[in-house]
Amino acid sequence: MSEPERRAFLTAEWRYLVMLNYVIDPAVLHALVPRHTVLDLWNGRAMASVVGFRFLRTRVLGAPIPLHRDFEEVNLRFYVRHDTPGGEVRRGVVFVRELVPKAAIALVARLAYNEPYWALPMRSTVPRAAVDDPGRLSYEWRTRSRWQHLSATSSGTPALPAATSEEAFITEHFWGYTRQRDGATVEYEVKHPRWRVWAAGESSLDADVPRLYGSSFARALSAPPVSAFIAEGSPVTVFRPRRIRAHAGAAARL
Repeated sequence: MSEPERRAFLTAEWRYLVMLNYVIDPAVLHALVPRHTVLDLWNGRAMASVVGFRFLRTRVLGAPIPLHRDFEEVNLRFYVRHDTPGGEVRRGVVFVRELVPKAAIALVARLAYNEPYWALPMRSTVPRAAVDDPGRLSYEWRTRSRWQHLSATSSGTPALPAATSEEAFITEHFWGYTRQRDGATVEYEVKHPRWRVWAAGESSLDADVPRLYGSSFARALSAPPVSAFIAEGSPVTVFRPRRIRAHAGAAARL
């Protein structure tokens, strides 16, 4: 990979990631899977996650943007993999919708990556410093004058997940894949260390799912999540996107 492609686009910290995970019918996702990727299954099941977290100390191309360094994000994502020509398997995520509180943030993400960002009023209840037990964490957003939320309460002590665990599967997809307006796919690397996670004793999702994500997600997201946990987070680096070129022997869609 050439040096310009490896240049960091964004650096930040992601902290206190609330992750609610759902089993979803693969038929719901097939139309959203970018070219040159296939669904990445957990024990034979397609998974989608609603994730809320804090962006902190954000820099774009090395520069801090005044009034846009610290903010909330809530997203719905699912999991794919891409087999490179050299035989590497890259495990990544595809975003269905990403919510942020600033219009400028959404605009930059759409222009740079064609990511599906929306700007909405948002607020959160999370610690402003590192703690051993964060307790109840809540991320909220407002549509049509109604506040909605994603929340979870930490339980026990945080620990690095086992490599073969569901927590590792959810937190350790280190690539992003996005369909472009012309149908092509871009990929970008998201670099961070492994995260410690807390179990979630209680969790809740109150969302206008059809409006935010489409009616096809309503059934899955109206059921209780199959798992919920809180990831501690870390500094992250998001690299510039690059287009994927077709190659012989590319995996077919599932």
